[in-house]
Amino acid sequence: MNSPAYQQMAAELRSAIEDGTYPPGSPLPKIVDLAQRYGVAKQTAREALAELESEGLIDVARRRGTIVRPHPVRRRLTRSRQVYRDERGYYFDSAAQPWTALEPPTVTWAPPPHDIAALLGLPEGREGEDVLLRDRIMGEAATNTPLQLATSYLPASLARGTRLAEKDTGPGGIYDLLEHMGHSPLAWEEAVSARMPTPTENERLRLPRGVALLRILRTTTGPDGTVLEINDTRMSAETFEIGYSLTRHTSAQQT
Repeated sequence: MNSPAYQQMAAELRSAIEDGTYPPGSPLPKIVDLAQRYGVAKQTAREALAELESEGLIDVARRRGTIVRPHPVRRRLTRSRQVYRDERGYYFDSAAQPWTALEPPTVTWAPPPHDIAALLGLPEGREGEDVLLRDRIMGEAATNTPLQLATSYLPASLARGTRLAEKDTGPGGIYDLLEHMGHSPLAWEEAVSARMPTPTENERLRLPRGVALLRILRTTTGPDGTVLEINDTRMSAETFEIGYSLTRHTSAQQT
């Protein structure tokens, strides 16, 4: 079964972009010219371009026309499975250590997303109860460039009526505060995944259309294994990649 004309046209243009016929930053022909070249209606040509735009391959702008979108060189975040500390408190990636909050944190009470509720261990049927949300946008202060969104979710039973619910949690942030509240030493584990951004995430991170989010979910637990916080960090999957070194297991040692 033949695919629709717009998909066939998109496939040919995609190949031309990938093989360098249309290099990054170069314009594609006008819609009227593309329609004539491929023997399709202008609407079909628009649908083909819309598919390429949704894949993040092109930018469509009224004044500039259709441009092959340049892709930045990815910046590696090395998750060395270690926790670091500086004068501001704990942090989890040496590459991100210089980043700072570009705005004051947003602190609200709201029901968590379903997957976060499950990680927090909320009993079934209580997924809709409010938890504390601490939302931050981090980046390079000198250029005011947003690089990641970080949202902390804390159980109401832990946070309500404490300094955790204040905008300024004091030196060391929420992790120092949690340890001062008697939950020391904290432990963490992370899971990395990807998904498409919401319109709000697109706007806040200034993402081009078609770019996915790299998502790191970090679970903070106390000494007894109780989940104290879920941190949901999101950043551009086009700008960043996760890297780590590999070590030999005892089964793989040379003899």
